[in-house]
Amino acid sequence: MCVPQKPQRLACREERKRGREPQPPPWSTRVGNMDEKSNKLLLALVMLFLFAVIVLQYVCPGTECQLLRLHAFSSPVPDPYRSEDESSARFVPRYNFTRSDLLRKVDFDIKGDDLIVFLHIQKTGGTTFGRHLVRNIQLEQPCECRVGQKKCTCHRPGKRETWLFSRFSTGWSCGLHADWTELTSCVPSVVDGKRDSRLRPSRWRIFQILDAASKDKRGSPNTNAVANSPSSTKARNTSKSGKNFYYITILRDPVSRYLSEWRHVQRGATWKASLHVCDGRPPTSEELPSCYTGDDWSGCPLKEFMDCPYNLANNRQVRMLSDLTLVGCYNLSVMPEKQRNKVLLESAKSNLKHMAFFGLTEFQRKTQYLFEKTFNMNFILPFTQYNTTRASSVEISEEIQKRIEGLNFLDMELYSYAKDLFLQRYQFMRQKDHQEARRKRQEQRRFLKGRLLQTHFLSQGQGQSQNLNQNQSQNPNPNANQNLTQNLTQNLTQNLVQNLTQSSSQKENRESPKHNPGKEQNDSTSNGANDYIGSVEKWR
Repeated sequence: MCVPQKPQRLACREERKRGREPQPPPWSTRVGNMDEKSNKLLLALVMLFLFAVIVLQYVCPGTECQLLRLHAFSSPVPDPYRSEDESSARFVPRYNFTRSDLLRKVDFDIKGDDLIVFLHIQKTGGTTFGRHLVRNIQLEQPCECRVGQKKCTCHRPGKRETWLFSRFSTGWSCGLHADWTELTSCVPSVVDGKRDSRLRPSRWRIFQILDAASKDKRGSPNTNAVANSPSSTKARNTSKSGKNFYYITILRDPVSRYLSEWRHVQRGATWKASLHVCDGRPPTSEELPSCYTGDDWSGCPLKEFMDCPYNLANNRQVRMLSDLTLVGCYNLSVMPEKQRNKVLLESAKSNLKHMAFFGLTEFQRKTQYLFEKTFNMNFILPFTQYNTTRASSVEISEEIQKRIEGLNFLDMELYSYAKDLFLQRYQFMRQKDHQEARRKRQEQRRFLKGRLLQTHFLSQGQGQSQNLNQNQSQNPNPNANQNLTQNLTQNLTQNLVQNLTQSSSQKENRESPKHNPGKEQNDSTSNGANDYIGSVEKWR
């Protein structure tokens, strides 16, 4: 058979005219034709690949899209609660906390009389977290937030009462950025006396409320030393009407917070409306002098900001979280400075530890996780970690950073304590979740095993009953049939008991940990807590 090339066709015609069958083309010619076809196909594929590359580069320039797609197909889904700064892998606990310190799960009754009180410290990311509380929580009756209004209406389901005490729900009801001393004295009186839209009292009414609340605890700092005990803290978390108050707050790295406050003051912020009420009265001008003259301190350089000895930005977080009545409020002559600093730091640590919840600005996803586990309230959208802030854009030398750390040495110690407690609580709660998930998987396996055994013995029983029917038809003797039935029933019962005994013994051998004789085991939660606290001891 001839190939379709023109010279070959002419040769074929000549062969047919002479009466002979045309010969096929030589092997080299056929190989050359095949190579030509493969070359054309290869060229077409190369052109198609180049066209696809050009289109992909036009749609998604660079290699980001391709790398993201490859990563999505090649790697598993990452843990959404992984450390934002990857520090949890090298986290070594410094403090030995008890199980009650690590376990944070309150029975918050939003339909009852419970109230969340948000202590908002300046420049700690509290505004972002406060918006999450009113706009980003899954609730039976969500907060009503209108465009153009700063406050939202957060009512309990079926009631015209608020469940949240914060700037975005009740406004500054106890003064602008009220601290621990002000809130614990003001909130119970305000909530018991006012409701809903009438919750915000006038300025003179705030002083009257705080003065009445402080009459029972006035005295010298030495006699008020027990005011910071856990029992006293618990007493402050309730009101006369029986309402439960759950205090929460957000902390931030002291250097970043200090620089952020300086930039905010540089733009004109003053917080002149802050009351700083302690022991029923605000501080005098001699007790708390001003760092600037005029309306504000806008445009101040960083050196001038650091040089003012009365700057409330210094150790702000310790001052706002401690009980100032223990040190005579803002009167610095009550006790030596060293003793005063020690009392303030210990008070801030104790109040922070006994709070229902606190978060860290540097750990947004962990903050979200611990809040959800503490109050059993889930957020709609995940928190976002912003690594670029106004403070991060400020370039300072190592000398200036050390000076800022020296001005905020109490905040540095408090933040180190808070970060250690925060990360230990996170690890404890995550381990508790893993134990709960493992327990549910074990229950599912036991259930499936039981169904499997039930199906197996039913099938065996049906097979043996068929054999019994056949034996009955073949053997008309009723006594023999009765004996055969009894034997079959006993065999089935013995097999069932033996299999169940073996499976239960194997399950106990797998699940029950080895322990010393004479010691009783606690439940799975307490075992997990003991294991975790034991691992903390090993780390230390």
